[in-house]
Amino acid sequence: MDILSSKANGILTIEFNRLERKNAITTVMYQAMADAIKDGEQDASVRAILITGKPEIFTAGNDLDDFLKTSKPAEGAAFTDRPVFQFMRALSGASKPVVAAVSGAAIGIGTTLLMHCDLVYAADNAKFSVPFAQLGLCPEFASSLLMTQAAGHARAAEKLMLGEPFLAQEAYDMGIVSKVLPAADVLAYAQGQAAKLAALPATSIRNTKRLMKAGRASEVQAVIETEGQLFGQMLLAPEAKEAFTAFFEKRKPNFSQFN
Repeated sequence: MDILSSKANGILTIEFNRLERKNAITTVMYQAMADAIKDGEQDASVRAILITGKPEIFTAGNDLDDFLKTSKPAEGAAFTDRPVFQFMRALSGASKPVVAAVSGAAIGIGTTLLMHCDLVYAADNAKFSVPFAQLGLCPEFASSLLMTQAAGHARAAEKLMLGEPFLAQEAYDMGIVSKVLPAADVLAYAQGQAAKLAALPATSIRNTKRLMKAGRASEVQAVIETEGQLFGQMLLAPEAKEAFTAFFEKRKPNFSQFN
């Protein structure tokens, strides 16, 4: 299975398991993760959620072949009903604490989703990027808000506009990562932190999380909606078509033809 989901000792673990495709995420994988989080929210035995990838890579982001094939929702369904939106709504709205362990590359939504987690532990080989502008698209799932709030406008603009990769230490300095650890230690450390959360009073942890997020919850949801509408429109625009065509043709895109 491309997504492994398991429960043990109060922790729901969700693991990317598609190493042969660099853990690129398909629609089916998004649905599996959405369902796992929803189930974990309903299961009283689950007290913390852990999201992880492989030692070689967290995730390369969207599987572009699958992404383009499924970019149009089923007839009568809204763009925001797609499984990726279901997953991100479940993650962003989770009442239980979410811990992430990141090794290797976390590209696109692989970086975006971390901004909706509570504790993020990165290996010293981790590399992050949000290359949406390079693909003729815009930021997604409130990353334009959350990255700016964490890092300030100038640093967020550099990452979101240029889309260039940045390393774990810079992600820590920007406030996206809780701690940087040796690659061999990061998963065990994240598991240990999740275990600590699972052992603490559940009501205290959930109310603390709720209070921390309450001040910006409505703003985050509003930005997610605005970004989603723009993203859907831009996905059908000529710039995105050129970017994706160039990607599959393994050439540099030419955006000079567009105003």
